[in-house]
Amino acid sequence: MRVPLLDLSEQYRALAGPIREQLEEVLSTQRFILGPKVEQFETALCQFTGAQFAVGVSSGTDALLAALMAVGIGIGDAVITTPFSFFATAGCIARTGAVPVFADIDPETFNISTRALRRFIEGECRRQNGRLMTTDGETIRAIVPVHLYGLCCDMDAVMDVAREYGLIVIEDAAQALGAQFPQGSGPGAAGTMGDIGCFSLYPSKNLGAAGDAGAIVCNNGELAARIRICRQHGMEPRYHHQFIGGNFRLDEMQAAILNVKLPHLTSWSAARRKVADLYREEFARRKLESRVTLPFEPYRGRVPEHHIYHQFVIRARNRDELRAHLAANEIGTEIYYPVPLHLQECFRYLEYERGEFPEAERAAREVLALPMYPELTAEQQRFVVEKIAQFYGA
Repeated sequence: MRVPLLDLSEQYRALAGPIREQLEEVLSTQRFILGPKVEQFETALCQFTGAQFAVGVSSGTDALLAALMAVGIGIGDAVITTPFSFFATAGCIARTGAVPVFADIDPETFNISTRALRRFIEGECRRQNGRLMTTDGETIRAIVPVHLYGLCCDMDAVMDVAREYGLIVIEDAAQALGAQFPQGSGPGAAGTMGDIGCFSLYPSKNLGAAGDAGAIVCNNGELAARIRICRQHGMEPRYHHQFIGGNFRLDEMQAAILNVKLPHLTSWSAARRKVADLYREEFARRKLESRVTLPFEPYRGRVPEHHIYHQFVIRARNRDELRAHLAANEIGTEIYYPVPLHLQECFRYLEYERGEFPEAERAAREVLALPMYPELTAEQQRFVVEKIAQFYGA
């Protein structure tokens, strides 16, 4: 039996009619960039997340870059983030001229550890003239927490740190659109709890376009206006540039597809949680708990969208050998992520050493993403777990 890591064909078959109708409408108008479909999507995204403002952009990477640029992050600044994330998180910080600095992850959630965050600030930074400074003299301006695999960070703790030290919070919610965190004030939607939230709408995401796409949300009208200007080269009015932005525009074709898909996102997330529940049942039935560690669910029962399972990621003994065994049985897997950011060649100039972030490095050696999508069948899941049990002789 072949079990792909992701199969989007069933989703498309179910929505092919309305998607084609929307695309034909765009083609008939010949309005391709920042038209009514984009405006419709931005309005719908505000309603979905509860944010006051939404800005459609060209990718999740560009969402992060535009957000950083819009708040003026640049040369002489530093931004704290996690070393265990997709490259864009730290890459965009570096592209502004700022310095990415890292705090290790929580071993259960894989998200940034707020204890490590405080330990870094209190142990390796200093206050000077009302600013938080690194030992190298950069001004720490912001924190970029990443809601990895569809699970929100501990945003109450992150925001406590941010308020204490006057830092901007830009949520990298690329993998978490629709996820919730149980704030003290009530359920908080991923992307809306900090100053800015950034989403990827890449085809493989829970809400995916037919190419690159992304979005930014916030609750500050002036900041939203600046982000809108930033996505058009800092231009306002036409051919008058207030600051240097970029070409970060969402096109109408992608927005048209997203408009069809967005109303289904909540039910798709629920279906993913059912897939996750069946995985748990099968792993328990096979008594594999001592061989693999299943995803942590710290918010279950506290908020409805406690996890949206963009990925179902296990920790596995002999991970690479297990992956080879599953591949031999036509089961798709992936490693998100095999090399922590502080050990990437392009960040050698930051002078981090192996061993500085042990939890991120351990995760990179152990994590394995199993097939996960709403249409995954029970038969396919049982086959996956059966082959894992076979590998471990269970």
